[in-house]
Amino acid sequence: MPAYLIAQVAIRDPDTYRAYTARSPAIIAKHGGRILARGGATEVLEGSADNRRVVVVEFPSMEAARAFYNSAEYQQAKEIRTPASEAQFLIVQGVE
Repeated sequence: MPAYLIAQVAIRDPDTYRAYTARSPAIIAKHGGRILARGGATEVLEGSADNRRVVVVEFPSMEAARAFYNSAEYQQAKEIRTPASEAQFLIVQGVE
């Protein structure tokens, strides 16, 4: 069953953050992930406005999404992202 990693990111240092985004797609692909949305235009239809960057990644399963996030490669990339941004990551199970 597919799973979706959803991240909302407030970027404080765009130059450093670009170094992170240069590395993350290959790590995502290695774990069977596919980027569906990455920082494009957003529109709030209900609730409070939120200016954070939104990223949506599809993985084949919750396990694959966890394996990506917990991988040594991603944890190294995360060390680049963390000082440059504040983020919330979550995984939601999809439906068949």
